[in-house]
Amino acid sequence: MDLLWEDAHTDYGPARRSRPTPRGLAASDAEWRSFLETTTPNGSLLRFSSLLETLTSGRPIHLMHTTGYLESIRASRQLYQAAGCLVGALYCAPLTPEPAGLRPHNLGTWLLENKPGTRTIIFEVDPGRSTPAEGIDYLRLGEVHLRTYLNHRAFLTPAEDDQLRRAAVQRIRQASGCLDALLAAACGTTPPASHLLDRIAAAVTTVPFLGYLYFEAAAEYLMLHSTSRETRACAQAGELNNRPYKRLAFTAVTTMGHLFDLALFCPDHGWLQALIGRIEPGLVQGAADYISRRMAHLFACAALAAGTDATAVTFGEATFDTLARIAPGLLGQMVFRLLRTSPRYPQLFPIIEQAKATAASAYWNTRGIPTPFNGVIPKGEIGLNLTWPAGARAWVADTCERGLLHPVEELHLTFVPRLADLRETALGRARFALTTGARADALPLPAANAAAATTP
Repeated sequence: MDLLWEDAHTDYGPARRSRPTPRGLAASDAEWRSFLETTTPNGSLLRFSSLLETLTSGRPIHLMHTTGYLESIRASRQLYQAAGCLVGALYCAPLTPEPAGLRPHNLGTWLLENKPGTRTIIFEVDPGRSTPAEGIDYLRLGEVHLRTYLNHRAFLTPAEDDQLRRAAVQRIRQASGCLDALLAAACGTTPPASHLLDRIAAAVTTVPFLGYLYFEAAAEYLMLHSTSRETRACAQAGELNNRPYKRLAFTAVTTMGHLFDLALFCPDHGWLQALIGRIEPGLVQGAADYISRRMAHLFACAALAAGTDATAVTFGEATFDTLARIAPGLLGQMVFRLLRTSPRYPQLFPIIEQAKATAASAYWNTRGIPTPFNGVIPKGEIGLNLTWPAGARAWVADTCERGLLHPVEELHLTFVPRLADLRETALGRARFALTTGARADALPLPAANAAAATTP
């Protein structure tokens, strides 16, 4: 078993596996989980939800995927992996069989309403047995990113490699004041929440990983604390409400509809309060305190090596080798982001990202997981493991006036365990039209186009 991939998954099962964490934190992961489950209005959904029940029942699992590439898929009869927070798994939302059709999870309903020009594909996967309730936590992939880079450095020129290392260290040092403050907060200090959030917002540009942490902490707060009529209806169906965090993201960053890039999520304290006030005014009062405390804990656990004394870590004089030893998660996330924004990323993408997707698939197949889900919190983002040996059935779907999905055309597809071409993704279309020294359209294409994942 690959321990890095095991540590990158959160166990939501009844006999949950705990992960090793840094020393010196004010609260452990288990204490945070207990607090969230027992004291927040919707915390019980972290233990008992329709998503977790579907995954662990052993019965066939139904998923929906929206795509703008249906004709290419129909013509090629092939489906490819897609990079993103689900690491190669195809981004989907759950469906619940009902007598009149398949009912989308509220995330699926949001996708149907907000993805114009797309068609919907239904997948049916029969796991044959109960599936572990283990979700991939992309916030904890830093060590995976770092190992993948170290194993593939030969694909960089010496000058590129040196520049990458220097840039990673320089950015972490530049943001050291904020990073040190986050660790101090995780270890029990109580800085003013408004001040810490302002520091975080200012540091996101330098350390983009903070934007991901910030967003996930805010999204968690909204989902677990909302008491709106909409959220109560979702809870009655056993679902966390995905709409509040979607509204937060798309309002905070006007370009999210073009490319869902959480490295751009950086509202300061005042703007965050205003955003939450637009979504659910009653949640404004406790937001800053919760989000700042939660983000500090998430940062410490995602950034530092297990067993590291968080009280003794500072980043101001860090070196690459020191960071690789005491903060491999933070360094790996920094290296990943720098590679992703590199002009040469189109050439590196099929090397570096495919290695991670293949390793993730191997872990899922070993653990018996055909449908990995986003385990930062089980909110409804679920993937289809395209390397699952038993495969899955697929249909084109129509939506009736009641919002239920109905299969209308079966697709006989071959699942190809290879990433879709970068140009067929939102990331590729948004940022990487040209490569260094060559046009992007000179890159080799896969045998056929694939459905590109919708990145959360």
